[in-house]
Amino acid sequence: QLQLVESGGGLVQPGGSLRLSCTTSGFTLDSYAIGWFRQAPGKEREGVSCISRSGGRSGGSTNHADSVKGRFTISRDSAKNTVYLQMNSLKPEDTAAYYCAATFNYFCSGYSFDYNYWGQGTQVTVSS
Repeated sequence: QLQLVESGGGLVQPGGSLRLSCTTSGFTLDSYAIGWFRQAPGKEREGVSCISRSGGRSGGSTNHADSVKGRFTISRDSAKNTVYLQMNSLKPEDTAAYYCAATFNYFCSGYSFDYNYWGQGTQVTVSS
């Protein structure tokens, strides 16, 4: 059974850092593109960062929303079946529930409808 489990959320002060983990099981991580999404109360879910499938010319390519470019980094550790989202210089507007998702598509995207499998989410709160 394909599963994704997020962890690493919490309360952090503005300017601080957090690293979220998306631990997967039931499938070969390298064969899926992984996306990180977030949803704040009263707002739609938005794509944050994603990493494409491994292998091939564009394998492992990454994309980030403009709002997090230069602050967030996504990476994959295939040996640990885990995808990480390193978040630096956090702002109050980064406060949201963060979800990871998987798609068999080669390239990742920031559109939730492209993803077939979802984790349960982890809460990130940026506040002083």
